[in-house]
Amino acid sequence: MLSGRRYRLKLTEAQVAQCEEFGNLCRAVWNTALDQRRQYRKRGAWINYNEQAGQLADAKTEHKWLKTAPSHILQQALKDLDRACRDHGTFRVKWRGKQRWNPSFRFPVGKLIEVERLNKRWGRAKLPKLGWVRLRMTRQLGGTVRSATVSRDGREWFVSFLVDDGKQTPGQHAIPNTSVGVDRGVVSAVATSDGKLIDREFTTPGEAERYRRLQQKLARQKCGSANRRERDRRGDFCSQVAADLTDRNALVALEDLRTQNMTRTASGTTEKPGRNVSQKSGLNRAILGKGWHKLELALHNAARHTGSEIVKVPAAYTSQTCAVCRNVDPNNRNSQAVFRCTGCGHTAHADVNAAVNVLAAGRAVAACGDLGAGRSAKQEPQPASTPVEIPRL
Repeated sequence: MLSGRRYRLKLTEAQVAQCEEFGNLCRAVWNTALDQRRQYRKRGAWINYNEQAGQLADAKTEHKWLKTAPSHILQQALKDLDRACRDHGTFRVKWRGKQRWNPSFRFPVGKLIEVERLNKRWGRAKLPKLGWVRLRMTRQLGGTVRSATVSRDGREWFVSFLVDDGKQTPGQHAIPNTSVGVDRGVVSAVATSDGKLIDREFTTPGEAERYRRLQQKLARQKCGSANRRERDRRGDFCSQVAADLTDRNALVALEDLRTQNMTRTASGTTEKPGRNVSQKSGLNRAILGKGWHKLELALHNAARHTGSEIVKVPAAYTSQTCAVCRNVDPNNRNSQAVFRCTGCGHTAHADVNAAVNVLAAGRAVAACGDLGAGRSAKQEPQPASTPVEIPRL
């Protein structure tokens, strides 16, 4: 199994300058290659990675500054661009601006990378053309290095090793007959079908006020920020929740939410201004602040180690449907927190009720398979093998 190991680097001034130069070269190669792809597409033609990699080799004879960086990190920039263009489309891939993009580059050949532990806290790694670099050894590698990515985050530099730890995903979960439904919200980050509301504050009131003042100061200064505390706390929260859910459940069902589409701006254009822009902006900040997409990624990553199955179900009407009588009514949800069915009078926490509906749909998908996987649309899902216990207020 391939796993990631991330360590903070302690570079010399010369190594910092060298890393900045490598990052700038990768950015230049990315932007030049992207411009070339767009010019080709405008003419109705197509250029792929192999052709651009050949042109890069020829460009090195004319532009000596390209030889400063190892060839394979520039080729990796072209490979990343090729994958991005295939996944998103050539004209949707963004330019890498000097102020908006944190420098990063990848060494893809693991056999050229050496890692040694110096003492309890520190280690070092030998990277092509960078030589030996010191790193904060917070954990053992635990496997064979396949590649290494060096990146800058704020003012600090980090190295991420892709490691083959020799493990295999379990064929079956340790507790095979367990399942849970997950509803992601803006008040409580996670609500589960067994009645748990999981949340935490990623910034204290004092930190929020300080952040506001720093943002005002930043608006009058050069672009860029070294404040990453809130993001790190959010990532740690998602990792802990994902590990707990996958450890205890063989099936984890969650809504299929298109977070990127849900958080698009409502400002519109000059000709057609948007409506309720401030309210939409607040909702976007709340969604992004709870880390919905990051939690989904963390669940998939944690499931590799436990053998859990992650099932995504349609999100439509899960918050308006009564988990007891299946009555669908927008008036069922009296408020953000209270669900009271207009049909049978069932009362529960609104997010927990939605999580129960998600679990029921997830069990049906797990039992019969998704419609897109070949199941007939006329086939009725079989009832769940075990009843779903519905927590009440």
